[in-house]
Amino acid sequence: MSSSARRTVVTGIGVVAPNGVGADVFWKATQEGISVLDRVTREGCEQLPLRVAGEVRDLDPGTLVEERYLVQTDRFTHFAMAAADLALADARLGRADYEGTPFSVGVVTAAGSGGGEFGQRELQRLWGQGSRYVGPYQSIAWFYAASTGQISIRGGFKGPCGVVCSDEAGGLDAFAHAGRVIARGADAVVVGSAEAPLAPYSVVCQLGYEDLSSCDDPARAYRPFTSEACGFVPAEGGAMLVVEDEKAALARGAKARAFIAGHAATFTGPSRWEESREGLARSIRGALREADCAPEEIDVVFADALGVPAADRAEALAIADALGAHGRKVPVTAPKTGVGRAYCGGPVLDVAAAVMAMEHGLVPPTPNVFDVCHDLNVVTGRAQRTPLGTALVLSRGLMGSNAALVLRNAAETTS
Repeated sequence: MSSSARRTVVTGIGVVAPNGVGADVFWKATQEGISVLDRVTREGCEQLPLRVAGEVRDLDPGTLVEERYLVQTDRFTHFAMAAADLALADARLGRADYEGTPFSVGVVTAAGSGGGEFGQRELQRLWGQGSRYVGPYQSIAWFYAASTGQISIRGGFKGPCGVVCSDEAGGLDAFAHAGRVIARGADAVVVGSAEAPLAPYSVVCQLGYEDLSSCDDPARAYRPFTSEACGFVPAEGGAMLVVEDEKAALARGAKARAFIAGHAATFTGPSRWEESREGLARSIRGALREADCAPEEIDVVFADALGVPAADRAEALAIADALGAHGRKVPVTAPKTGVGRAYCGGPVLDVAAAVMAMEHGLVPPTPNVFDVCHDLNVVTGRAQRTPLGTALVLSRGLMGSNAALVLRNAAETTS
């Protein structure tokens, strides 16, 4: 990027995840490699074939979100609104900062499934009691854009808003969209994703995924890059971040935590994991090119880590294709093996973890993974302490999307 370009910086992080609510709690569990995968306990899911998942257990939405918003929104939006509030507080971006310029702040979220729990409840009322028992919010609560809309309404944000309707990699694509919004003149964007795929209707829809793990042992259900890989484990939750134009952030005294330096995306088709090798490698090269970053500059890779042998092999080869010999040496981690894959929310949690990893000079371990059978330097067991100037975050979706995002450590990046 040229010095005259509007640069996008991360100033705030808000997390609602299975291993903790709040960025600090999330990071503590992540750096310690704590796994919270467990048997599914959500009401109505107990007898379904999905046995293990990452559930958000430590959040009472009513403590962070007003009742009038709770009754008209689904669980995935409850998570997103709570995470947005935490991110705004972390960035110290309050109404006084934009009250006179509400059109300078936007919202971008990514969503893979929308509000399944709310929709299921209303449809049960429709067929069990009749149309007079269906509430008016059924028309909006399930919708993919519900989180974007409610966050913007609650915050009074009138700038460019949008939603990336995609599978997992959409969580990274949302940052690219936010970066373009800032490049075109917005001062700040609340960006991220939170998902809630553990309602009965939503789980039944996922049972068609052949890559879903059916293992009932939480310690063995999700082990990517190993000979025991048997699929992935889904999860609730996600994260929202505040990203800002660097000059606008500095003008109001905010701290830049990281730079969104480069992004690229490709599409290779549903479950065509062998083909995802080329698609992911192209995404990595494109993100490096946009970030003006050499492969050797990447200090850590946050892997997609699907847990399907063919997909894991393709990812390992894609990293080697794009990073060359450095791809076999660079530390690789996948903290999501301790919390599960939260669909679009998953890579956003990885972005949050990557920012904090650079701040602390610490690569978090990959929980439940021990004997790696691919030519990758996967960090297992304990966190690895090392200076981190640049992080690469990868994501692939079950429907065939691939994305890569490059982050720079703000403490090591000059204007």
